[in-house]
Amino acid sequence: MKIEDIQITRHRIPLDTPFPSSWDPRPLTHFEATIVRVIADDGTEGIGSGDAMIGFERYKDLFLGIELFDFDAINQTLDSICLFASRCWPLDLAIWDLLGKLELRPVYKILGGDNGRIPVYASTGVVREPEELADQACRLQEMGFESIKLRIGRRPRGGDAKAIRKVREAVGDDLKIMVDANQAWRMPWDGSACWTFEQARRAIEEIVEYGIYWVEEPLHRGDFEGLRKLRKIDGFPLIASGEMNTEYHELRHLMENQCVDVLQTDCVFFGGITGLLQIAEESVQHNVVFSPHAWGNGIGFLANAHLVAGTVMPPYLEYAIDPPEWPIKVRDFMLTDVIRHDGTGHINLGRRPGLGFRLDEDILAYSKIDD
Repeated sequence: MKIEDIQITRHRIPLDTPFPSSWDPRPLTHFEATIVRVIADDGTEGIGSGDAMIGFERYKDLFLGIELFDFDAINQTLDSICLFASRCWPLDLAIWDLLGKLELRPVYKILGGDNGRIPVYASTGVVREPEELADQACRLQEMGFESIKLRIGRRPRGGDAKAIRKVREAVGDDLKIMVDANQAWRMPWDGSACWTFEQARRAIEEIVEYGIYWVEEPLHRGDFEGLRKLRKIDGFPLIASGEMNTEYHELRHLMENQCVDVLQTDCVFFGGITGLLQIAEESVQHNVVFSPHAWGNGIGFLANAHLVAGTVMPPYLEYAIDPPEWPIKVRDFMLTDVIRHDGTGHINLGRRPGLGFRLDEDILAYSKIDD
């Protein structure tokens, strides 16, 4: 079976409430999604999403007419394209979705998994005042989440500790709390410096007494030695990173040199499902938790969910939710059915073939951005 065509469309919806995320000094007023469709020569269609695929059209001809499921060759070509265009890994996701549809099996089953029920943590994105943050944590706890992730690193000194203390007092000891410092990267218009090792160490020391499960991205993504040193400090939480690293040797360095407890590479950002299969397996050998970043739209979330359900199930997978600014209806606007947790802090992938979603073609037609 061969690739007959690849179609890419881009879509944008307005947000009812601007989303002031911790990682972006410009509040988000619109949410965009790129839909990638891979059509086989028998007419079967696979769908992926994630990066905007800017510049891919220049290389589209490299894939037309080739064997559809030569995953290694396609992965190698995508890896090279990413040096000259944007991250084009959603193409890999679309091919896995197509394979599942042809075999009438969920992707996680094809990968060797049996259990599609995945524990998730409520991943928030807004830097709220302490009382407001505590209220939000209580609401998420009441929804059934057993773990939440909060943002730090954007408050005046001492502010993060006060906010986390308020949350811990409000939710008690049963709720696991992760924190994300967002120090591994910056938006192009954000000129602030990432934390130094000493800044990261002090920030963690201020909150460690509140029972933090992991600290995410406390240092720049390339500060391997700093991450390793943080991880070695007695009494510190688990150290998580790897979301924005974009080379296989970087991921292996993070694991082999004991720089992280939790590796968070997102198959939408790097490697696709194909490229991260081996990384997920290697994480077990290095006693590292593989729990991908999954903040994005619902298709990207599902791709990462199938990846872990088919390889190594993490203690928790990221589930982006922070209403009213970030409700799941926005995250999943392109889908006929939003991806809901089950009220006990889990999602169930079910038995639908492929990645298990259906597109809302009406919304996609309405939201399409003209080329």
